[in-house]
Amino acid sequence: MGQTVCRVELNRGKRIFRDIDLDAMIKALQGTTLEGSTTHGKQMCFFFGGGIHLGIHLGMTGKLRAEPADRFSKFKHDHLVLHMSGDTVLVFSDPRMFGRVLFSAEKEPPEWWTDLPAEVLSKDFSFERMDAFLKRRARTAIKPVLLMQEMFPGIGNWMADEILFQSRIQPQRRAGDLKPAERKRLYAALQFVSKEALRIVAPDWGDFPDDWLFNHRWKDGGVCPQTGCTLKREPIGGRTTCWSPEWQK
Repeated sequence: MGQTVCRVELNRGKRIFRDIDLDAMIKALQGTTLEGSTTHGKQMCFFFGGGIHLGIHLGMTGKLRAEPADRFSKFKHDHLVLHMSGDTVLVFSDPRMFGRVLFSAEKEPPEWWTDLPAEVLSKDFSFERMDAFLKRRARTAIKPVLLMQEMFPGIGNWMADEILFQSRIQPQRRAGDLKPAERKRLYAALQFVSKEALRIVAPDWGDFPDDWLFNHRWKDGGVCPQTGCTLKREPIGGRTTCWSPEWQK
């Protein structure tokens, strides 16, 4: 922060830039100062002088990195590169391009940032709010419901599986079929897994406890850390899903 954008480098024609006038974005960013940043779920917003907002949605495979300019080499999937005045390079890369870049040169915060749903760990994300959403999605399996970003921003595939494992709910269960006690367990697990992910993974990519599903879910033939049964893996709602048939009855 406090450095000026000297040059903008990008891969034109990529879908992560959809609906953006790239020439206007380059012109607006060059010469401006990075003043701050904040996060919301999987989305980030970087604030530049003159009321410029640059949004980044990481998607599944998006990554951000900062490198010294003298060691920077641009790779194929480095779609947005900001060359900064302090001999630093800021890079957004996304091999599968499920992420997205957003941009606004208006002085007021853009709607794509102000209209985001309440974060899972915020005071506005109440049990009643979640419960009402589950009722509106009553006929949908609970696993794909947990991946709906309009209600659960930042919850990705492994987190949804872990939340269901911690709350002992099968991923195929319809949201409307969950009993009151199960919905309360689900809400508690949402809070618990999100807090522990921030505490354990965020600082230095630490390891989760071995009694979590996380350490056992990635390959066929994994064993449930709670019961010793073989874990099941199959697509649910279009996403690979892992669960323990004996633990999540």
